[in-house]
Amino acid sequence: MSGVLHLDTGNVSSYITASVSNSHNDVVAFEMKFAKDMTIAQLKSKLEILTGGNAGTMKVELFKGDALLHLLDNNDAKLGYYADCDGLRLHVVDIFSSFAFDNESIEKFELSNDQYEKRTDSVRNFLKQNKLGKYNEEEMQQMEEKRRQQAEEIQKRASLCVVDSRCQVTVPGNPTRRGTIKYNGPLDGKTGVFIGVEYDEPLGKNNGSVAGKAYFECQPNYGGFVSPLSVEVGDFPPEEVDLDDEL
Repeated sequence: MSGVLHLDTGNVSSYITASVSNSHNDVVAFEMKFAKDMTIAQLKSKLEILTGGNAGTMKVELFKGDALLHLLDNNDAKLGYYADCDGLRLHVVDIFSSFAFDNESIEKFELSNDQYEKRTDSVRNFLKQNKLGKYNEEEMQQMEEKRRQQAEEIQKRASLCVVDSRCQVTVPGNPTRRGTIKYNGPLDGKTGVFIGVEYDEPLGKNNGSVAGKAYFECQPNYGGFVSPLSVEVGDFPPEEVDLDDEL
């Protein structure tokens, strides 16, 4: 996924707070501060220590909630180009490990939970010793409170997204779009509530269908599904384009 977010400015914090998750072990999402001016290569080196992955083969994905925003695949780019706000999640996938463990011809090395618990060189032991992630009670309570507040805000915003209402959609890395709400509810295979929007212009990704299931109907590339947090309901008439001023 390509594209970048807004650059950092002098009036904005030079750090972001993001949670970290890993698909290969028991590390739950925990929050840490990251400097916006660090390169993606430096970020991977830091995540290598935190997750036990390999910086040279890991893939880092940037999420907001359950929505994938970017694949951080440019090692020379600065983190601030991709992430300029808190509340994001860095998900680490080690490409090499994924390949190896998916290959049935390679014998898997497995440890019981008790054996893993006794190891001093494990990610779990590192987190315990440094009181990170789920082993930091205060941090976990703060995360739980943030989740609760976010869930309440999503529910509040979703209640305002009445079908056939006009709206404006703002998603990081995308232009602000106007349209009409056509769906409010869950999507098969996804968690949470999504708002289906028919945009005024072909700036969407679908025709109101996801994975072959139709939730509403519109022209191709005029439809999209977003978080209620990205939707502002109001009097947003279609934007007029003055063709006489175009070259």
